[in-house]
Amino acid sequence: MLRRLHHDQPASFDFTPANREWAEAQMTKFPAGRQASAIIPLLWRAQEQEGWLTRPAIEHVAEMLDMPYMRALEVATFYFMFQLEPVGSVAHVQVCGTTSCMICGAEDLMEVCKEKIAKKPHQLSEDGKFSWEEVECLGACANAPMAQIGKDYYEDLTTERFAEILDELAAGRVPTPGPQQGRYASEPAKGLTSLTGFVDGTSEGNASVALATDIGDTVKRIDGTEVPLRTPWRDMDTVGVEPETDPRSPELAGDHPVDETGVDKRAAPESGEGHPESGAPAQEAETGSRPASLDAPRGEKPDELTRIKGIGPKLEELLFSHGIYHLDQIANWSDDEIAWIDANLEGFKGRATRDNWVGQARDLSGS
Repeated sequence: MLRRLHHDQPASFDFTPANREWAEAQMTKFPAGRQASAIIPLLWRAQEQEGWLTRPAIEHVAEMLDMPYMRALEVATFYFMFQLEPVGSVAHVQVCGTTSCMICGAEDLMEVCKEKIAKKPHQLSEDGKFSWEEVECLGACANAPMAQIGKDYYEDLTTERFAEILDELAAGRVPTPGPQQGRYASEPAKGLTSLTGFVDGTSEGNASVALATDIGDTVKRIDGTEVPLRTPWRDMDTVGVEPETDPRSPELAGDHPVDETGVDKRAAPESGEGHPESGAPAQEAETGSRPASLDAPRGEKPDELTRIKGIGPKLEELLFSHGIYHLDQIANWSDDEIAWIDANLEGFKGRATRDNWVGQARDLSGS
């Protein structure tokens, strides 16, 4: 299924200070040069902060991880857990529509959504407080039908109780999650028939319900101050850990030859032949003609190229490396020069045409 970004996007995005600290901490989980591995948790935190994933948020995360925008966009559009359209300011409701829930009345819950929220999924209610969608199995089949609202499951739902939950949320209250028809967890609806000795009656709800009740507000946006930031991996004791083996080292076969010839598994070391030298400049594409460049910005002060929509700090640095420092340089590019830029901005190919840099630069520079 093809998923596109919403047509109406905010002008910018930034993490709250606490969320930025959290995001930067997640990046330290990975070895140097592998920070892009943090793409999913950072996109998820951006969504938790804003409610949905905007284009500026995707590009902001990509810049933090030093990866092309397109790579971040591929992740965001691939996983359906990322909301690419605005969601309700109070809650986004996800109704499970897979077999168990459908048999037990999920379609009736969706009718409640159509009546109280919007006729179609991913549309905002008239007051902007709610949105909804049908999702695949949420793993609570024994408590069907159910829905996830915010971070919690509401299970064993009837249409009446589901409507009441939405009304409570609209009134500013957070209903108690978990089973809604008296069950403790997912035991038989008529009560336990075995292991009854494990029920001590000391808790009104199961562990998940108890935690949600303690937190109090499980539909609020996350600003990063909710829990202390912990990074235990930074404090791990590395004493006694053997260094990684160089992957180019010969692999010995021990005392046993591989075959009757006596040849063992040792591999010849790699040579530099056929491999570009590290740090060698990338070969330029032959498309178009290279724009005129400057050795340094005029007056020792470059223009703020990030004023052009679609150019972030990383892309600005890349343009500087090509001798492009000023808006009027971009404004005067010919079609051939645009073609060269589109073909030679590594990781951002085609961006100049897609975002109409020349037109934007002319407007900004008054050319």
